[in-house]
Amino acid sequence: MSSPIDWRAARRRAAALAPPGPRAGRAEARGLVTVLHTAAAEAPGHVAEITGLDDAAATAARRPVYVVDRARWSEANIAMFRSLVGDLLPATTLPGAARLGGEELGVMLSYLSTKVLGQYDPFTAPGGAGSPGYLVLVAPNILHVERELDLDALDFRRWVCLHEQTHAVQFAAAPWLADHLRERMRASVTSIASPEGGSQRLARTLGAVVEAVRTPKGETPAAQALAGPLIDAVLTDEERERLAEVVAVMSLLEGHADVVMDAVGPRVLPSVARIRSQFERRRQGTSTLDVLVRRLMGMDAKIAQYRNGAEFVRRVIHRVGHDGLNAVWTSPDTLPRATEIFDPDAWVRRVHG
Repeated sequence: MSSPIDWRAARRRAAALAPPGPRAGRAEARGLVTVLHTAAAEAPGHVAEITGLDDAAATAARRPVYVVDRARWSEANIAMFRSLVGDLLPATTLPGAARLGGEELGVMLSYLSTKVLGQYDPFTAPGGAGSPGYLVLVAPNILHVERELDLDALDFRRWVCLHEQTHAVQFAAAPWLADHLRERMRASVTSIASPEGGSQRLARTLGAVVEAVRTPKGETPAAQALAGPLIDAVLTDEERERLAEVVAVMSLLEGHADVVMDAVGPRVLPSVARIRSQFERRRQGTSTLDVLVRRLMGMDAKIAQYRNGAEFVRRVIHRVGHDGLNAVWTSPDTLPRATEIFDPDAWVRRVHG
């Protein structure tokens, strides 16, 4: 038996299919890389001013930062996925199955590699050595978006770095959080990868595809998918509950980063209001095909995480301030539960009495 995924095939396919991105002269490309590194270095200090997480920000500022192209982003995510759950995937004896699995993963990552601006990976260490945690910034995507939306380049690059470095600060404030998420993710994958109920899961998956196609653009599929119809369709009730807890944590992390990046405000980012307005419109998708792909791959669910999490964070801050919100980084018990993301007052009562 062998791994169901040929990881080298995944890397090759992702690199081959991803378009290179917008053209830039050597001087412009060099300037982009320099600005991103500078903005990433400055961002933790701004996050500390907003959140009061000074020690965590100092730790986050020491994490490595890499400015990469789309192929390198895919490669980093293959490494992260393999280290997180690669050993849990069911082995295969079918000839060519591993190659097919790698090709499918590569195709998916080639699409996602054109959408992601940056990503903080708290699970793996660059080069496989040292402390886990590093930031990647996808230069061609950042350049594409700032041109497409006609944004102030310096402000936008700082804005992106603020979001991603807020994640670095979060994981530094809660050193236990990466292991907590890894445990929950691995438990979910172990259950979902079980061969039991295969035909029923396939039927539900096909039904989810039909629903995603039929749901009009701009509306939410009736299933209210946790992580996209293709994934949500195969879950049992128990698996759905387990995944809901992970989604609650991810909503907190994404929403908190969104609130912080906007709270820095015009003093640091003069055009922050315009960036937010333009970027929110872009998050909705454009073509019908783009919207469909986003639904099937869970990107609509990701957008909901930003919004739900941001609303949770704003309402908690209104009640107990940033110091009160910072209790979420204390232990797994103080993380918001799935229901509390939609009921921040319940979290405040449970944690603060």
